[in-house]
Amino acid sequence: MSIMASNPVLRLHNKRLNLQEQSHQMDNLPHDVLLSILSRLPISSLIQFRYVCRSWRLLAQHPQVLDLHNSVHDHHNFRCLIFHCDYPIRNQLYFVDLPDFRDEKLSVKRIFTPFSATMSEYDVVGSCHGFLCLSDSLYNDKLFIYNPFTRDYLELPKTKEFSNPDVVCGVGFHPQTKQFKVLTIVYARGFRRIQRRFSHSEVQIFTLGSSNWRSIGKLYHHLAQGQPQAVVNGRLHWVSLPPRHHLGRAIVSFDLETEQFIDIPKPDLGSLSRNNYHLVILNGCLSAAVYCTYGKMEIWVMKEYGVKESWVKSFNIGTYMPKALKQEAEIPFKVSKIVLRGRIVRVLCILKTGEILLEYRNRALVLFHPNTGKFKDVAFEGMPHWFQTVVHFGSLNRIDTMF
Repeated sequence: MSIMASNPVLRLHNKRLNLQEQSHQMDNLPHDVLLSILSRLPISSLIQFRYVCRSWRLLAQHPQVLDLHNSVHDHHNFRCLIFHCDYPIRNQLYFVDLPDFRDEKLSVKRIFTPFSATMSEYDVVGSCHGFLCLSDSLYNDKLFIYNPFTRDYLELPKTKEFSNPDVVCGVGFHPQTKQFKVLTIVYARGFRRIQRRFSHSEVQIFTLGSSNWRSIGKLYHHLAQGQPQAVVNGRLHWVSLPPRHHLGRAIVSFDLETEQFIDIPKPDLGSLSRNNYHLVILNGCLSAAVYCTYGKMEIWVMKEYGVKESWVKSFNIGTYMPKALKQEAEIPFKVSKIVLRGRIVRVLCILKTGEILLEYRNRALVLFHPNTGKFKDVAFEGMPHWFQTVVHFGSLNRIDTMF
């Protein structure tokens, strides 16, 4: 055995020399070529690049690199998957770069949450412009805006206090006004669940860079907690719960610029007019995944935003049982809020290949190919057994640049 192979100090010294040599080679590249290379790295690779040495960290933080990275990956529809798990070890976040699903060796990585000491249990209530919005799931008294890749975070000021409230949250960034806003819809719990009197709701809004929340009135729709928001055209969207003695559900939108609520028109006929459904953005269009009988699903797409006649039934998804659901598992219904609020099937996104990524019962990911009607189970090494999947557009944006 050689001296170098047996001496850990020499091996470490040799590794440092190799890194220094690589750093010098990078310095010899033309500046515009170097920026172009860095702008095309996945967000996780760019984060690792920053920790190699001081010169690489400064290079990765160059404003031009950040601008190019955002523009390149917006154009190529760059996304990652974030998994929120609250069982058995409560409230962990993991992520994986959204792959082409031909690489079976990918593993998830844990995301550090620097505020876990002050908010140990939370809900992921939204993802927008590279940031997550996390709310306290125990007391509803804390809200954080957090970039999981830069670890930059901000605790928002306290909202107006209510007695035992139910809170629906939303977060969005308007591309024209360049304002990042957080919305809370607060219901008095007794009136909301028993009498269904919506006059006891209050809508509050916070604009990043301001110091206080503003009350902007009431919402006369009954929104369910825990449903994912859909953000498109500078508007947030939710599905309302049906009024008493009615089957229909409304699609409620909130305009981030005018700060007004508007009902989105739906077709008068078809499953979207009467069945339960959830909202998702597919190829930049507002879409509704409708639950049908025997575990089947339809996906309706609004081809032209705001136009009632543009709703088209674009996909039919048949019944499928993922392998993970066939295996016995400890059921954490008593302790996991994610599982309690989960759906049988949830549409996550559509890939460049045209395949649709689905989440089944917070336990399995599945690819569905509309052209063939075939399903494919997806698993990553280190995935939690129970999870909520968030499709996240990663970025290196800092909170102080959003003011």
